[in-house]
Amino acid sequence: MKNVAVIGAGTMGNGIAHTFAQFGFKVQLIDISQASLDKGIATITKNLDRMVAKERISEEDKQNTLNNITTHTSIKEGVEYASLVVEAATENVNLKLKIFKDLDELCPEDTILATNTSSISITQIAAVTSRPEMVIGMHFMNPVPIMKLVEIIRGYNTSDEVTNTIMELSKQLNKVPTEVNDYPGFVANRILMPMINESIETLYNGVAGVAEIDTVMKLGMAHPMGPLQLADFIGLDVCLSILNVMYEGFKNPKYAPCPLLVNMVNAGKLGVKSGEGFYDYSESRRAEKVAKMFN
Repeated sequence: MKNVAVIGAGTMGNGIAHTFAQFGFKVQLIDISQASLDKGIATITKNLDRMVAKERISEEDKQNTLNNITTHTSIKEGVEYASLVVEAATENVNLKLKIFKDLDELCPEDTILATNTSSISITQIAAVTSRPEMVIGMHFMNPVPIMKLVEIIRGYNTSDEVTNTIMELSKQLNKVPTEVNDYPGFVANRILMPMINESIETLYNGVAGVAEIDTVMKLGMAHPMGPLQLADFIGLDVCLSILNVMYEGFKNPKYAPCPLLVNMVNAGKLGVKSGEGFYDYSESRRAEKVAKMFN
């Protein structure tokens, strides 16, 4: 397995493409937007430059990695020779279902179809294909080139052979694959998102401020970043989407998103990517300045 197609050139997609290419795979990075592809390659180049500066890789390694990536605005062209496709498009169930229907028609019959979804049912995605046994979840963590974990999610029909193949492939990327079953939120987000949501509720109820909540969790619980900072980093729209998937999937009110989170997303305050969330990122991408509305 040496040809890997990645659908989506955003934060997760370009990170996944970077990682596969760095370990010698030929990567076809696919996005309907040429601007997104250009931005994705620029991000990969910047991240590789940072690794060269820290002497983690050589200049030759950087060039080899970039040479391993080709870009496409056509899914048909990008997946023509792929042994594996990793979908990393927006966390929208209807979009993902459409992509997988297309992939099923366009890919060779022996191509494994993986999704980087952080919460949507693998079984539901697999059901729109004629190869449900070859559909699997491959949930990387952000930033992909650095984070070791990959959640490997088996759908109801995912075969042992495909699961074992993806587990071994993840190890080739110097990752630690962890197999989990297909329930809303899987493991990572089933535990993480209620914590983030409860942190937002704590702010919403006036128990403490943004910086104070994050300080308690960083210094008291040894978290590398506070939950509100992490929510900004993930994207508040993504957090809301995952909570809604879990709420719909379990019908349990403990997963209902906090009204403050809903309002912030409706107002376009999405975190780092919009320039403001719980913190103000207009001057720095570091969470150093609490957003004006929370002062």
